Amino acid sequence: MNVPRFSEKLGQKEFFDCFWRLLNIFPNNFFMQSKITELLQKFEALRHDLEKEYDRVTKEYGYTIDKKKVIFLEEFSRKNKRFREGFFRMVFNAPIRHILSMPFIYVMIVPAMLLDIFLIIYQYTAFPLYRIPRVLRRDYFVYERRFLDYLNWIQKINCLYCSYMNGLFAYALEIGARTERYWCPLKVTHHPKFTHAWYNDFADY
Repeated sequence: MNVPRFSEKLGQKEFFDCFWRLLNIFPNNFFMQSKITELLQKFEALRHDLEKEYDRVTKEYGYTIDKKKVIFLEEFSRKNKRFREGFFRMVFNAPIRHILSMPFIYVMIVPAMLLDIFLIIYQYTAFPLYRIPRVLRRDYFVYERRFLDYLNWIQKINCLYCSYMNGLFAYALEIGARTERYWCPLKVTHHPKFTHAWYNDFADY
C-alpha cells in the first residue's frame, strides 16, 4: 500500500480541483458524480454554518478578532473587569495543595525549553534532508487568553505558561508524527487511545 507523500497534502482549493478532475475521469458514472457533488455541497453548507456560528458567538460575548488579537467592546470589558479577583485575595483563598504544587509545575519549564531548542535544531536540519515541510510554531502556540479582562496578572502568567507548555507538546507531537510518517508509516494491531492526524494514512499492520 502506497502512503501519500507530503506534497500530496492538499489545501481547500486543490481539494475541490482534485474532485472535479475525478468527475471528468468517470463521465459516465452518474452515481459517483452525484454522490461527490452531494458531499461537496454538504461540506460547503457546513462551512457556511460554522462561519455564521462564529459570528453569533462573537456578537454574544462582545468581542472581535483583529490580527489574532481579541478585542472586547467597552461595555463587555467593564463587565468582565468586575469579575476579576484581586491578587492577594486569590493567594489567601488558594487551597494549600495548590500552593505546594506550584514549584513542581514551574520547574517543568527547564526540560520544556530544552525540548523546544532540540526540536528546532532537529526540524531545521533533518526535515530539509527528508523534504518534509517544517511544522509552523504559530499553528500550535496560541497566547490569546492574555486578552481576557477578568483575569488578574498572575492568572494571565499562568495561562501563558499553560499555553506554551501544551502548545509545545502538540508541536512536538506533530514533528514526531511527520517523522513517523516518513520512516515507518505502519499501523499497529492494538489501536492506541490517541493517534496523531497522520495515523489514518498509514498502511495496515
